[in-house]
Amino acid sequence: MIHLNFEKMGGLIPAIAQDYETGEVLMLAFMNEEAWQTTRSTGLATYYSRSRNTLWIKGKTSGHVQKVKEIFIDCDEDSVLLKVEQVGGAACHTGYKSCFYKKIEDNEIKVIGVPVFDPKEVYK
Repeated sequence: MIHLNFEKMGGLIPAIAQDYETGEVLMLAFMNEEAWQTTRSTGLATYYSRSRNTLWIKGKTSGHVQKVKEIFIDCDEDSVLLKVEQVGGAACHTGYKSCFYKKIEDNEIKVIGVPVFDPKEVYK
């Protein structure tokens, strides 16, 4: 049995999702122990929503699920890196491939990503 340290952050651990093929960082979310176990048993990235206080399977509403290909654990066993196949091309609920589509450049925020879908259409 694999035991992660969920104690440091009040029952949560950071979970980074990275594109399995390109290495692009897609998003950062959190897992509680139930999300961790669900991810392991289903092979679909499942997170804990801090704003809604509930589990959420990434892409359950949009269809843009994350199929977990590999899992890495950090040295302190209190955070995980999920290498995923991002179905549908977008991880971000705003329609971008990655949640990290903004870059600080010349002391300004510049949008460097291109939307993959319109969130108004997907999340009616």
